[in-house]
Amino acid sequence: MTDRHPAPDVGNPAPAVDIRPFTATDTDAVVSLWRDCDLTRPWNDPYKDIARKLQVQCELFLVATVEGVLAGTVMAGYDGHRGWINYLAVSPGQRRLGIARRLMAHVEKVLAERGCPKINLQIRDTNVDVIAFYEAIGYVQDPVVSMGRRLIPD
Repeated sequence: MTDRHPAPDVGNPAPAVDIRPFTATDTDAVVSLWRDCDLTRPWNDPYKDIARKLQVQCELFLVATVEGVLAGTVMAGYDGHRGWINYLAVSPGQRRLGIARRLMAHVEKVLAERGCPKINLQIRDTNVDVIAFYEAIGYVQDPVVSMGRRLIPD
């Protein structure tokens, strides 16, 4: 499934964006994008994260391209109770052109079609720009504490 999103009306510099499922040939470009966006951490091997995602709902790992060049990613999942968003990223040189909004609108539609009633995501509390982005597209902070436990060390 490929979804072509044309540029908005004249006056907006937003490019035409193609949204499609991730393929193995995207791997190095995706990891490079995640590094450019400061999404990687020493305790999360991005190559292992990709390999794990390809084993579970791989069709929910999407990339956005502009003129054939990788411009963004989003990794989603749905467990029957909640949807989850991970690795939303847009190339620093392509930001503020609507690519993240288009990726989110696309993945929200796909999750809603699966019956997903709510989407959760986690943002580092120091990442104020990303918090502002999600608030601008209708997300609100839930009164919860995020906890985790690593079962497999990277």
